[in-house]
Amino acid sequence: MRRSFIAVLALALASALLPAAWSATAPAPVRFHTPAASPAAHAQYRELLRQDERSDAAGLLAMIRTPHAVWLGDEGAAQTEAEARDVVRAAAREGSVPVFVVYDVPGRDCSHYSGGGLGSTAEYRAWIDAVARGIGGRHRALVVLEPDGLALLPSDCGQDDAAGTKTAARYAELGYAVDALEPLAGVRVYLDAGHPGWHSVNSLVPRLIRAGVERATGFAVNVSNYHTDDAVAWYGRLVASCLAYAAGGGDPAACPNQQGPRETARTWLAQHPGATHFVTDSSRNGRGPWTPPAGTYTDPQDWCNPPGRGAGARPTAATGDPLHDARLWIKTPGESDGLCLRGAAGPLDPERQTVDPRAGEWFPAQALELVRLAEPAFPQAAPAVLR
Repeated sequence: MRRSFIAVLALALASALLPAAWSATAPAPVRFHTPAASPAAHAQYRELLRQDERSDAAGLLAMIRTPHAVWLGDEGAAQTEAEARDVVRAAAREGSVPVFVVYDVPGRDCSHYSGGGLGSTAEYRAWIDAVARGIGGRHRALVVLEPDGLALLPSDCGQDDAAGTKTAARYAELGYAVDALEPLAGVRVYLDAGHPGWHSVNSLVPRLIRAGVERATGFAVNVSNYHTDDAVAWYGRLVASCLAYAAGGGDPAACPNQQGPRETARTWLAQHPGATHFVTDSSRNGRGPWTPPAGTYTDPQDWCNPPGRGAGARPTAATGDPLHDARLWIKTPGESDGLCLRGAAGPLDPERQTVDPRAGEWFPAQALELVRLAEPAFPQAAPAVLR
């Protein structure tokens, strides 16, 4: 497996791709890239100032100025290539590392709230080639590959035929993306691996293997979800250990999973140390996952704009775990998860009594919740005017 991302950065002084301050003897903290906030986020900030809600305005400004990922998807190949190139160049000028989310696989999200994606494997391969050209191989970058792409296969949502044609295509598409992006100099690719409240380690690991995780830097955990840092880091270590065990010929069904006792699992980890690296998403997990009120909803959708959540710990490559390459803000906090109905007829979200914005659109009410309930808290000082 690839060396840890932190180690690669620390040893890159001679490459002239990184600032001279990043040396092998005294590595400086990794600085991740902050893309421009959406116009809707700017508008909410200005409205808070107009209402003299300066504490909320300061928190919102701090949130949108925190480094977070750039999502690539739903645009044509030429536009995607140009956007990726612009981001990489901007990050290079400021000496930061951009994080990209590649999100346009055919059959994406089982055609649900974030449904879409390209129409065929051939189109996807051409689009991935454009992403590769845009990112290039001249600067450092992290790539999170296709959220839910493995955790929600076509076979999981009744969209496949008896032969598993679409599921086989999904694995081939992800493998193609790994092979197109990972070899780029300075680029580290992480296949999405869901979260600890979804698939067990035992069911997820075979999927990662089939998608080619051994040819990537590793995997990503908790993208756009709310599980705690402790839970996702533990899940990551278990997955990494199970991948190593399987690489040595072991059966993933024998690996400990996240539901089992940790004391027993620690003994296993000592005997089967992992080698695959991972990153985690802490953008909205400051208060952990939401527990829906019992018996209230036929489909609570605890992942979909849950109330009372807060932004989580800020991005860093200093995780204290040599396999845990970085804690990132992969989901953009403040953007909606979709039109959450929780089993009701709609159009209102019965938990919020509002019509939630579509997936990816700015959600002012949720953004304020994330600011006010952030853990750790955002600065409350009066903000400067945002231009």
